[in-house]
Amino acid sequence: MDRYAAAMKNAFLLSFASILLAACSASDNGVRVAKDKPKATVAPVAPVAARTEPIFYNGQTYTMKFAPSGAGYDVAVLGMNAKQQKDAVNIATSAIRYFTCPEGKTGTLTNSPRYVDGSWKMSARCA
Repeated sequence: MDRYAAAMKNAFLLSFASILLAACSASDNGVRVAKDKPKATVAPVAPVAARTEPIFYNGQTYTMKFAPSGAGYDVAVLGMNAKQQKDAVNIATSAIRYFTCPEGKTGTLTNSPRYVDGSWKMSARCA
């Protein structure tokens, strides 16, 4: 019985070792370990044609129109009153960043906003 138990023990250890070796295969499992961080790449953004977008801001829906102009965009925010300059600037810079700027860039004004014919008009670009 000792020989039989020893043979079974050896068979068990051999099959267990085989299973462990099979689990440690050299095939690529999709995990890549590297010391250096990958270099960030900024994908270029295609030019945006003139468009009109509904913008939901502070519980209200406003309309924003923008069109390419030189190195930036002409922007108009409709549906606000003359006292909402700060809100109009926030909408314009945020929407320009969202719709036109590459990742990592932000929208910024290139001139002072002015209230004309019931809308805030300004120019903006990616910075």
